[in-house]
Amino acid sequence: MAQDTITLIVTRQDSPDSSSYEETFKVKYRKNMNIISALMETQQNPVNAKGEKVAPIQWESNCLEEVCGACSMVINDVPRQACSTLVDKLEHPIRLQPMSTFPVVRDLVVDRSRMFDSLKKVKAWIPIDGTHDLGPGPRMAEKKRQWAYELSKCMTCGVCLEACPNVNSSSDFIGPAPLSQVRLFNAHPTGEMNKGERLEALMEDGGISGCGNSQNCVQVCPKGIPLTTSIAALNRDTNIQSFKNFFGSDHAH
Repeated sequence: MAQDTITLIVTRQDSPDSSSYEETFKVKYRKNMNIISALMETQQNPVNAKGEKVAPIQWESNCLEEVCGACSMVINDVPRQACSTLVDKLEHPIRLQPMSTFPVVRDLVVDRSRMFDSLKKVKAWIPIDGTHDLGPGPRMAEKKRQWAYELSKCMTCGVCLEACPNVNSSSDFIGPAPLSQVRLFNAHPTGEMNKGERLEALMEDGGISGCGNSQNCVQVCPKGIPLTTSIAALNRDTNIQSFKNFFGSDHAH
């Protein structure tokens, strides 16, 4: 790459209620730099391509190693992690936009409450009583543990919700990540005690019936989580749960 600078075209928004606009920045090129590095350059010297001093671009980041999920944004029309997206592997100029599925707070910062509220709705945790020592928990079969570990890699980055055509402002569909977490916690020997409760939540409005099986989520997931496999398994589980509800049995198989 024989060039001294790279061009960033950033979609900016000064507040949640204001209109968005594009602003271009020129950044000094370094080999192997990622999008976060480029954004840091604009923060240190917040001058646009016209030479005007402007407010620094706002974005979120934390771990810088594709673990926290905070730096999700749309880069060249693809939702992904800014920390693991290398400048050398992108077409230029580079376009940076906030995820459109979530409300914009400012510039590239979005409010992902929609996703976190969905995780609360499906009880995506394992409830235990008190803080006293409960002793060792039940063991999981190794084969089960292996695929459950793959589901546990979810970092709630929101990329799968951004890619899903069924998650939008006119829909209450909770999206792929919360669905997959239901399968993870229902598979846990202790979490299984709330299995029915989680499945009931998926059978409500905005639940699993909102999935249109576009499979976009699998294609963009930075952790390669088998989201559509989880959704297929949950379709079966919710059908079984509906039979249990109809026949009034907690022991149907």
